[in-house]
Amino acid sequence: MHEWLVVASEFAILVINAIALIFISFATIRAAIGAAPAIVSPPLSGTQRRDIWLQYARWLIAGLTFQLAADIIETAITTDWVTIGRVAAIAVIRTFLNYFLERDLAEARELQAQSRAKDAHAET
Repeated sequence: MHEWLVVASEFAILVINAIALIFISFATIRAAIGAAPAIVSPPLSGTQRRDIWLQYARWLIAGLTFQLAADIIETAITTDWVTIGRVAAIAVIRTFLNYFLERDLAEARELQAQSRAKDAHAET
């Protein structure tokens, strides 16, 4: 029974990490394509840069969350303390990254809401 759980957990870790890889890769390509026009034309406006960043941050948060889930499963099947320590350190780093991305995302949303409120007020 234990061996079956280890095999199933390893497979789940592989699948979850693959999902995270797809999310992060897709987001990076999308952000690069979104920012590419700035290379050949006038720089992007603050709103355009913020929109690209917000979309990118959302996908990165999703990818990091999936990676953290895989780390949690990995700690459940690992018996070596060195490996558990390594996975725990990676999980802490990913948690901090996720926290700061969430915070930046909240700040960007607030700025975006303020900008929209200003625009709406200016139109009236």
